[in-house]
Amino acid sequence: MSRSKRLEIWQLRARFATALSAMYGAEVPAYTMLVRVSEQVNRDYLARHPAAERLGSLERVTAERHGAIRVGSPAELAAVADLFAAFGMVPVGYYDLRTAASPIPVVSTAFRPVDNGELARNPFRVFTSMLATRDRRFFADELRRRVETFVGQRRLFDPALIARARQIAADGGCDAREADEFVAQAVAAFALSPEPIDRDWYDELSRVSAVAADIAGVASTHLNHLTPRVLDIDELYRRMTAGGIAMIDTIQGPPRTDGPQVLLRQTSFRALAEPRRFRLDDGTVIEGTLRVRFGEVEARGVALTPKGHRRYDAAMAAPDPAQVWARYFPSTDVEMAAQGLAYYRSGDPSKPVVYEDFLPASAAGIFRSNLDSDAEAAQVADDSGYSLGWLTAAIDRPIYDPYALYEASAQETAA
Repeated sequence: MSRSKRLEIWQLRARFATALSAMYGAEVPAYTMLVRVSEQVNRDYLARHPAAERLGSLERVTAERHGAIRVGSPAELAAVADLFAAFGMVPVGYYDLRTAASPIPVVSTAFRPVDNGELARNPFRVFTSMLATRDRRFFADELRRRVETFVGQRRLFDPALIARARQIAADGGCDAREADEFVAQAVAAFALSPEPIDRDWYDELSRVSAVAADIAGVASTHLNHLTPRVLDIDELYRRMTAGGIAMIDTIQGPPRTDGPQVLLRQTSFRALAEPRRFRLDDGTVIEGTLRVRFGEVEARGVALTPKGHRRYDAAMAAPDPAQVWARYFPSTDVEMAAQGLAYYRSGDPSKPVVYEDFLPASAAGIFRSNLDSDAEAAQVADDSGYSLGWLTAAIDRPIYDPYALYEASAQETAA
């Protein structure tokens, strides 16, 4: 009897990312256009700037995606962690979007591969936010109890799926004959549900935050966005606008400069009014729309050291960061490396370590730009206790430090 072919973790991750992309494209057709235009921009840009592949081959950049999901409790986040572990994705970084200029009541981490070989094979990431129900600035005691009861009674994932994910993670892969069913079930867990939404409950949460309503106003989770990577985000923005797609007003993150690209720049098309069904108090089900999902796109540059990140924060605090950028950052990778501002493998300026993570201010800016209203925060003390340590304990697994990962990558011998 012939042995069944075995699929490694990275192959499962690649299948998962591809299948999610197909599903999201069917749900949000404008996403398909975004992917197509991104691929065109990448090909055109590399034809003019072949050295750009130092930040990732065209094959990798074309396949690259990051998704975003939202959950309502530590238990749900722990289940997500179990599921994503089967795809070689572990939590990296802690993001508190409650501290943004216009706060979003979530704390977040990002699930992704951490090994450079795994990133090169398929660098799929999922930015995962958890509703901060402990924060009394957003959730009074009575509302918090009701939200936590609602979230506690729903089931985002089939327990059998999570059990199988744990086994696949422990085994480091699975038989090919099992892979299709497992990936299909994992993808289905993030599909938009056709179940009617309780209109009054959703509206009540919307008065706290549109994000709170999107998380705890429905009985399931779903992809909030799925993001391709582009090498020239300004050109992508221009082409999408010319194609009749309404983009948000700005590109979040560092300004466009002639020097080395750093960290992460992001933009998106505006959230679209999608048809949803609502249940009224009397049990009547009506048709309506919600505007919560959007199409994000990103451009990635070199990862900054803590020193470089402090300079970044100082530059971004200026009224016009582009005008002062040259005061904080030199115009070449050679100078960036010499000043210890960014990570390069073996210190070689021609081998930048790509930034694989996210910027809290940019994430909050993307969220906020696609909302009809900002969060309503009460003027009370924050005694919620949310922190990296709290989240680590809540999901009972380590959350990797991005700087430690970049430092390790920089110590690798340049190929």
